Amino acid sequence: ALEQVFAAGELFDALADFSASVDRVESETGVPIRERLRLFLHHSLVHDPALRNRRGESFVVAEDGRTIYDRHLRRALIAIAQDVADRAYDYDLDVDAIKQIELAEEGLFDLATSGEYGEGFKTFQASLTDAVEIALAAYKSDGHVTGVSSGFADLDGMLGGMHQGELLVLAGRPSMGKTALVTNMAFAAAKAYREEVADDGTKRQVDGAVVGFFSLEMSAEELATRILAEEARISSAKIRKGEMNQEDFDRLVQASQRLAAAPFFIDDTAALSVSAMRTRARRLKRQHGLSLIVVDYLQLLRPPTEHRNENRVQEIAAITRALKALAKELEVPVIALSQLSRAVEQREDKRPQLSDLRESGTIEQDSDVVMFVYRPEYYLERQQPDIGSDKHMEWQESMDRVHNLAEVIVAKQRNGPIGTVKLYFRKEFTRFEPYLSDDRAPEPL
Repeated sequence: ALEQVFAAGELFDALADFSASVDRVESETGVPIRERLRLFLHHSLVHDPALRNRRGESFVVAEDGRTIYDRHLRRALIAIAQDVADRAYDYDLDVDAIKQIELAEEGLFDLATSGEYGEGFKTFQASLTDAVEIALAAYKSDGHVTGVSSGFADLDGMLGGMHQGELLVLAGRPSMGKTALVTNMAFAAAKAYREEVADDGTKRQVDGAVVGFFSLEMSAEELATRILAEEARISSAKIRKGEMNQEDFDRLVQASQRLAAAPFFIDDTAALSVSAMRTRARRLKRQHGLSLIVVDYLQLLRPPTEHRNENRVQEIAAITRALKALAKELEVPVIALSQLSRAVEQREDKRPQLSDLRESGTIEQDSDVVMFVYRPEYYLERQQPDIGSDKHMEWQESMDRVHNLAEVIVAKQRNGPIGTVKLYFRKEFTRFEPYLSDDRAPEPL
């Protein structure tokens, strides 16, 4: 009867809260308890007398166990649809149509992922189990990287990879290579993506990442050109100006064929709101999976509706809090690029400091990791003395020492050390590479 179906849904909701705490526990039969609960519900509703005699037997989850859960989801879907219709008919200017669409997608996402993401308290035992599993993964992994690899061994050695739920901020002054570095890191993760099929037929990610890249400043085509230039090792300027020869073009085509299958998704919507970004990230995770989010850059995001028209410091604070919340909700690392204040230019030592983060100390507060990219060559080449002078010879020696040198300064790490990692920057390809030693840079191409 219809009343029984509704009662079953209520009972399932109550039991689901319990089953969430025993999600990893299996019965003696090897059948997960959550699945046994679904089966028990169905048989209880139809008053199956055989149930009492089957306590010691193996329960096999069949279509009847899924039917009641399907009806539960359908009722929830009807409720969401009714709520969407009611809000659409209510001409409340405080909740415009765009916001209503975001709320509808949020409700559908929560329903679609029900059972995948826990809510509320977790027992300490469950938390300990998670912690031990993370430690075991680190122990077994190559290079002891448990999160998403940056593609740079020295940086991974300091960070241990980019971890689920973390907000990482990469900041720097203009022309330091922020976008180039984060693009190199993100695409290295996408190229390394690999999954395997378990014995039960389910797929599991074992390496790399599915990347969602929100490019608020650069178009998707510009970003793709940079990635192609890096992979094919052809100057970006040559590609833009059409100055390639046949050999260059052949390398470009070959590179594009190698990269085409990488799970790298670009959203280049300008002035995107935090709410819209969250909705799109949820959709991407539901449709394709998602392991890493990149935001270029956070000062170009629009704050949540309730924080608009506040001063800029409050707006940036709301944006960073929302990014951290998104990382936790979707269980992925979020890398956000950030500008730095002009105070850097006024100092003799141009290396960035945490106090240089532009417009808000909450960027430092909300972030798990804060990194700065710094290229000493950029500043030194602007201090060239007169040619032929003694100072010019000293300057030239200094230029040789820092030629194409880049520093990634890990200024804050909530769960690890701070320090500096050296990289080699090929400006013509917008490509960062490992720095081999203090006295030997990578060979020229």
